[in-house]
Amino acid sequence: MNVHGNQIKLFAGNGCPKLAKEIADNLGLPLGKIEVGKFSDGECSVHIGETVRGSDAYVIQSTSYPVNDNLMELLVIIDALKRASAGRITAVVPYFGYARQDRKARPRDPITAKLVADMLMAAGADRLLTMDLHANQIQGFFNIPVDHLVGIPILGNSIKKRPFFKEAMANDELIVVSPDVGSVGRARTMGEKLGVPLAIVDKRRPKANVMEVMNIVGDVRGKTCLIVDDMIDTAGTITQGAKALVEVGGAKKVYACCTHGVLSGPACDRLENSYIEKLYMLNTIEQPEGFHLSKLVPLTVAPIFAKGIESVFSDSPFSTIYD
Repeated sequence: MNVHGNQIKLFAGNGCPKLAKEIADNLGLPLGKIEVGKFSDGECSVHIGETVRGSDAYVIQSTSYPVNDNLMELLVIIDALKRASAGRITAVVPYFGYARQDRKARPRDPITAKLVADMLMAAGADRLLTMDLHANQIQGFFNIPVDHLVGIPILGNSIKKRPFFKEAMANDELIVVSPDVGSVGRARTMGEKLGVPLAIVDKRRPKANVMEVMNIVGDVRGKTCLIVDDMIDTAGTITQGAKALVEVGGAKKVYACCTHGVLSGPACDRLENSYIEKLYMLNTIEQPEGFHLSKLVPLTVAPIFAKGIESVFSDSPFSTIYD
């Protein structure tokens, strides 16, 4: 692929190699030659195995577990490309780690999302291509262009094809649910896409060390609920929300969808033993070998990231990539 004199070069670290290969296949391009390893003391070692002078370089790397290793790999690869005279370097980060601390919630807290933004810019990134940042204001932490893809169109289009959706819509039983107040905007967008109403799970802790009291804002009795979230980490919020929908709200069935499956600690056990029937999840985070979750329905983001890279490369609008 060769437009306006530059050549696309795709490089991948160890953060999401399968997704990187899938993105490259969607673009009809090979992944660039790169060696990413470690020195004996654990330091990151990178060598670019081909010329990148003047090229449009894209580094595909999710900063998921192990977060520090993957983040450092991304920074070192960007530095290597910059010193090899790449024309433009785009960090393609399907999952942007350290994003949960995006403000000072308490005195003397760090703002890690801003720190990572500064590090990426200092390393030499010319722009960022990412998906569903934990908070939209993180885009403003960068002094370089940030192209922010959204996962709702992929999730919504897939859910529309599922038997449970067609059955629930036929009986006027489907309702979209936000698992907490922070996810209301995302859930509302999904509700508008599917043409269904919205409910909210409101969590209250009366006092320290007392079990949370769940209140449901909206009528879910006899309904099929679809919980929408950006990220599932330990799965506590989403599984407790599903339990409240059924036991407190009287919901008929509960499904869930999310963009980023961090799935750390007890997450898989909690999901397997929860009221959630199926979990529709994008593959921004690569799960380890031997991972198994019977309720999981994985959906790929490779086509939309490939379109995003094409849009960056050809200076065409991003609004058309969801068509």
